[in-house]
Amino acid sequence: MKNKASAVTFCALTSALITVLMTASYFPYLTYAVPAVSSALIIMPLVELSKGYATATYTVSALTVLMFAEPEAKLMYVFFFGYYPILKSLFEKIRSRVLEYVLKFLCFNISVSIIYFVIAKVFMLPMESLEEFGKYTVVVLYGLGNIAFIMYDICLGRICNLYMFRLHEKIKKIMRF
Repeated sequence: MKNKASAVTFCALTSALITVLMTASYFPYLTYAVPAVSSALIIMPLVELSKGYATATYTVSALTVLMFAEPEAKLMYVFFFGYYPILKSLFEKIRSRVLEYVLKFLCFNISVSIIYFVIAKVFMLPMESLEEFGKYTVVVLYGLGNIAFIMYDICLGRICNLYMFRLHEKIKKIMRF
């Protein structure tokens, strides 16, 4: 990399953009969509610079998101969506497709469990209230969540391809990496 100042500026701008986008999580029904869309912006420093700069971008954006975003959305971003593009790039280097997907689903399910544990303990949400809908509610929710995760993973891969083919060269010229 020729210019470290350009790299830091690029990461700072990306972090700021993520933070601004995450404030949209206060609008109804955007609690899950906004963190998912915001995580796609981590692709930029990941592709243009390195995993280290992408991790730094995630860290800075996570800290600022903790101050400004809606509570459930910020937990979704900090505990899963924010770092997942970096992990996805590592998981996809694994030769075994089965192991790759096992790790992806394990990461997702552990993260979701942590998020809802934090929500239950910090916000005093009684998890027993979920059983009002039936005794299999949690299983159904995890199943639907995993289906949504598959769609998110596919979309994130396609967004990365779109970025590579449409924006990569333009960003490289603008930022003079």
